[in-house]
Amino acid sequence: MVQYTEHEINLALEAIGNGQSVKKAAYEYGIPRTTLQSRLYGSQRRAAAFADLQRLFVSQEAKLASWVQIQADLGLAPTHQQIREFAQRILNAMGDTQPLGKRWVNAFIRRNPSIKVQRSRSIDSRRVNGASAEVIRNWFKYLAILVISAI
Repeated sequence: MVQYTEHEINLALEAIGNGQSVKKAAYEYGIPRTTLQSRLYGSQRRAAAFADLQRLFVSQEAKLASWVQIQADLGLAPTHQQIREFAQRILNAMGDTQPLGKRWVNAFIRRNPSIKVQRSRSIDSRRVNGASAEVIRNWFKYLAILVISAI
C-alpha cells in the first residue's frame, strides 16, 4: 500500500527544484525514486491520468458524493443499490444508457474517502414509538429558549 501522499510528492518535487538530488529527496520523503523521476518528466498521478475513463465527470461524482453525505447526515444513508441507481440516472440524462459495472460503487467509494461504509442497524422500538409529532414539536420549542439558542 502507498505510504505517501500527493502533498509529500509535491514537497519532494519542490525540494528537487531547489537543488536537492532526486535520490536524496526520495529517501527524505519516503517516495520511490522512480515515482519522482516520472513526475519530473511529466507523468500524472493515477487519478488524473485515468479521469477520462470514468463514466461520470469529476464534478458529477463530487455532487453525487455530496448527496450521499447529506443523506447520511440526515440518517438516511443510501444503499449501494441506491447510489448505483442515482448514478445511472445521471448517465441516462446525458444519453449514456450503458449499465454501470459490477464494481462501480466500490470504486466510487474508494475515490471519495469522505464516504464511509457502515452496516445498518435497526432502531430500537422505544425510539421509533417515542417520535410523535408532539414530542418533536416540544423538542424544537425547547431549542428555541433564548439561553439555549445563545450557545
